Amino acid sequence: MMVRKNRQGFTLIELLVVIAIIAILIGLLLPAVQKVRAAAARLHCSNNLKQIGLGLHNYHDTAGAFPPYGYDFATQPNPPYGTQGHGAMGLILPYIEQDNVARLARQDRSAVDPVNLPPKYGTNPAGAQRIKVYECPSTPPRVVDYGPYFVSVGFPNAGPALLGPSDYAPIRGLGTSFISRCAPGMGGTDPTRAGVFGRLNIYPSLIDTKITDITDGAANTILIVEDAGRHQVYAKGTPVQPNGPGLAGWTLNAAWADYNIKVSVDGYSGDGVTKNGGCCIVNCSNNDEIYGFHTGGAMTLRGDGSVQFLRESVAPGVLTALITRQGNDVFSED
Repeated sequence: MMVRKNRQGFTLIELLVVIAIIAILIGLLLPAVQKVRAAAARLHCSNNLKQIGLGLHNYHDTAGAFPPYGYDFATQPNPPYGTQGHGAMGLILPYIEQDNVARLARQDRSAVDPVNLPPKYGTNPAGAQRIKVYECPSTPPRVVDYGPYFVSVGFPNAGPALLGPSDYAPIRGLGTSFISRCAPGMGGTDPTRAGVFGRLNIYPSLIDTKITDITDGAANTILIVEDAGRHQVYAKGTPVQPNGPGLAGWTLNAAWADYNIKVSVDGYSGDGVTKNGGCCIVNCSNNDEIYGFHTGGAMTLRGDGSVQFLRESVAPGVLTALITRQGNDVFSED
């Protein structure tokens, strides 16, 4: 005669204990996983800037100078589309292994000429290309759509005009009141207080700053900074609303093909809302300022090709010295 024994399963209390232990382990592991992901994204961002740096130096070797941040035409090359030319991020395309995109672009025509706009506003798909080296993986996903802007300036409404985004921009210099407000006594002998990309040029004469013009030292001078997340405006990590052309939460200069993609540091209020409202300078606002989605700071590329992390705590005077190319400032980054 066989005796059937009852199989004893988990009690409710034991099951709850196991679930609690698993929850605690997940809670302990999740921050570590997030830190690893953040570190990997920051490394990827750094590598992007290193490639951009190589592109800028290869351009310099070929042209004899760094590209201007943008250029205009002396007269309209194809009326009525204006004199607006192209920017540095487009000029260096052949030097970052983007020859195919560069060959599609018409640099002898305005950036808003239909031969340089994506369908259905134009005939050229070049500007619509997403170039991975121009996108930081820490930046929240977004779509760069210039369609509403084109309509606002008189183009017929043809729907979305999707362009490739850029999270990086040439540093043009400092706003006119920044030094007097935030870094008195800095700027030295540099009367323009300009960065390496300190002016617009007239096509076809695109010679700009040479490496020998950076008398402060290439290693002490910033070339490219993060200004991530545009069109959407962010203030200290919070998306500003409402978001749309002409509204507080929307900004142009979001696409690599936009010739105005540059940064000129003005300083913001401590909450990141008011331009020229204070001396908050890193990760305060991405509206033409230094802004990254990394904890504690943003990535920057210097003139010697090195990539450095610029902390949110950097002093305005130190940033002034790092931006100006001929300031002769004495400073310490410690």
